[in-house]
Amino acid sequence: MDLWRLQVFCSVVEQCSFSKAAAAIRLSQPTVSSHIKDLEDHFSCKLVDRLGRTAAPTKAGQLLYDYAKQLLHLKGDTEKALAEFQGKMIGHLTIGGSTIPGGYILPALIARFKKTYPDIFITLIQGDSAGIICNVSTGQVELGVVGTPARQPQLAEEPFMEDQMYLFVSASHKWANENSVSIEMLAREPFILREVGSGTRTAIEVALQSAGHWIADLNVVAEMGSTEAVRQSIKSGVGVSILSPCAFEEDTKRGMVRRISIEGISLCRSFYLITDKQRTQSPLCQAFIGFLKDQKQQDATTV
Repeated sequence: MDLWRLQVFCSVVEQCSFSKAAAAIRLSQPTVSSHIKDLEDHFSCKLVDRLGRTAAPTKAGQLLYDYAKQLLHLKGDTEKALAEFQGKMIGHLTIGGSTIPGGYILPALIARFKKTYPDIFITLIQGDSAGIICNVSTGQVELGVVGTPARQPQLAEEPFMEDQMYLFVSASHKWANENSVSIEMLAREPFILREVGSGTRTAIEVALQSAGHWIADLNVVAEMGSTEAVRQSIKSGVGVSILSPCAFEEDTKRGMVRRISIEGISLCRSFYLITDKQRTQSPLCQAFIGFLKDQKQQDATTV
């Protein structure tokens, strides 16, 4: 038995799938299966049951998983302690980002951070705000960057940066040359909405309610589960929508979309850093949070 096989086993249990575990740890599925078989031969018992397309630990597998996680955490703590003793920063940090931070903001920041600490490994999980907040509360990620506050007692939330959203329309839309439209005009136009749990949708709901309006007032023709789907639908003429300009940076430069203000509606929102108060942050997580705050201050000074 070695720690790498335990890492593979834990990945299978956490992903509930041999194929997803293989993708997560960059191995072939046959190699993952071989490592699990070696562990089962070592312990002389079945550790994982294949249930159709999913995988689940047996009773013995669950027992092994609990101890394997302790061993892997101890391994990580040992490596970090020795690295810190030598003045280095190493380790694996798993963070989560909702659609806009995860897709358009965090990747560039991670790249900058890795220039300072080239020996670290960062996993970025992307999902809607509700899902990332749940991942923080369950310990799947150490840090979440999302578009809505957590509002859970065990979670700490801190505003990280502001995002000024706009109404976006295609370049061929009848409003393409308008600087702003009224809410009454918007209510008659086909509107594309993000799914429940999305920070963008929540921000739209809050903005409308603050001005005495509701989502139900809009002419919603489609509900989509990703910013990319909304973006492509706007360019295809399906409808209009409210999104972060981060998602349309290239489209705006190419003149494919136009951004418009909505009269009487404030579309400014915050992105939040979410952590679990009950869990001790790793030195790597603390360093990354400090880096994010430094970047925020530098950007503010530049502006």
